[in-house]
Amino acid sequence: MLTVTRVVHASVLLDFGGARILTDPWFSERRFYYQGEPRGIATAADLPELAGIVISHEHYDHCDLDALIEYPDRTVPFAVVPGLAAKVRAAGFANVTELAPWQTTRLGPVAVTAAPAKHGVPEVTFVLRADGHTVYFGADTLRIAELDEVARRFPDIDLALLPINGLRIRPLLNHQVVMDAAEAADLTRALRPRLSVPIHYAFTSGPIGDRVMTKSDRNRPDLYLDAAADLAPDTKVHILDPGISLTV
Repeated sequence: MLTVTRVVHASVLLDFGGARILTDPWFSERRFYYQGEPRGIATAADLPELAGIVISHEHYDHCDLDALIEYPDRTVPFAVVPGLAAKVRAAGFANVTELAPWQTTRLGPVAVTAAPAKHGVPEVTFVLRADGHTVYFGADTLRIAELDEVARRFPDIDLALLPINGLRIRPLLNHQVVMDAAEAADLTRALRPRLSVPIHYAFTSGPIGDRVMTKSDRNRPDLYLDAAADLAPDTKVHILDPGISLTV
């Protein structure tokens, strides 16, 4: 059995028949980084026992190591983007494997394969497989052609977790760094998952930051729901509130 629980933003708890994987942990806030929705799990200390943690890139809202140190098991294994292992080890977690695209490791019984990504810093996305289920975790990548290869290598995806807010950086002439709802729907068409859950859409930089730093389609999962219905009608889309568990 596979269940998915959104924590907040791109932080999701996946439960493969009792083997739980946490994606891109974010358990705190600071200036210009606000979650925009209540966390489904309040702190890292409240997490259940984990089989592993995956981290797509080093941005604070995906790699909140200062808050993650409240998780009591320092032996929990990590799979992370290349270049991040030293930072994770410095936070007190010694069991870290870096994965470049198409490399695979195991976090307990869960096979984790890195896939391509494109963002403002080095990033990977992940395919996770265990207990007869396959999940694609899209972190906050742009929609790039290389992601079509995921569908070729993993033709039976049960669940896709896809970012949708189309985040742009205003000081960089509105440079886009995250796929938007229409682009996520196009990726859904390519991946053909049975179920898709949108992520990465409630984030806000705050009243000032949203005007001068970032621009996004904030809190509009409905845009993805409508676009996916047109481009990927065979995929069921479920908008999942934080803290609510869904059985896939």
